[in-house]
Amino acid sequence: MHNHHPHPKFSIITVTYNAAKVLEDTIQSIVTQTYKNLEYIIVDGGSTDGTLDIIHKYQEHITTVISEPDQGLYDAMNKGIKWATGDYLCFLNAGDGLHEDDTLLQMVHSIHGTDLPGVLYGETEIVDSQGHFLHMRRLSAPATLTWKSFKQGMLVCHQAFFTRRDLVEPYDLQYRFSADFDWCIRIMKKADVLHNTHLTLIDYLNEGMTTRNHKASLKERFRIMSRHYGWASTVTHHLWFVLRLLYK
Repeated sequence: MHNHHPHPKFSIITVTYNAAKVLEDTIQSIVTQTYKNLEYIIVDGGSTDGTLDIIHKYQEHITTVISEPDQGLYDAMNKGIKWATGDYLCFLNAGDGLHEDDTLLQMVHSIHGTDLPGVLYGETEIVDSQGHFLHMRRLSAPATLTWKSFKQGMLVCHQAFFTRRDLVEPYDLQYRFSADFDWCIRIMKKADVLHNTHLTLIDYLNEGMTTRNHKASLKERFRIMSRHYGWASTVTHHLWFVLRLLYK
């Protein structure tokens, strides 16, 4: 009996709002993928800046387009989840991109055996608005990831965290800036295997909602850590974190 290599379908979801300046690069990173078993979903918040013109330009490559007002980033992401039909979900926001034209193919080739791991993860490069490399993400992906790894912070970038669809839950909208942090922990708690691809997966644009709302994000992350790991453990692991909250 022959072992067949898995051929999973990827659901790539882009959430955007008035991001016409950077959206095309993101779409191009999907269109040029050599691995073709994917669907591309764009959830637009009702843009008025030409975003829809760009989407229309690439409509043959886009499986689903939703364009309507939403209640924020994570509400839009939840809409994308509802439309996804792939084996894996990835959220690639406007301005971000898959690292290479064969990134998805390399990810698939990194899987050993025929079973699909619960999570595929890897590294992230930080790039500027022209897509030029700035530096690797400050927190690097651990060799072995568990749900307890995020006690040290979000060691894997949300965009470089590909989740098997049967594990996916909606984002918790009580968190405005760090719902992705909570979402990843909840998924890791359920996942059977967390597979390190040992690849750089994502080019991440050096600006984001979390960066612009840093203090509010820190407070949410502290709440999330306390919820999952316990308050005492969170304080013990992050005395510096508490001091930043108190004095920043």
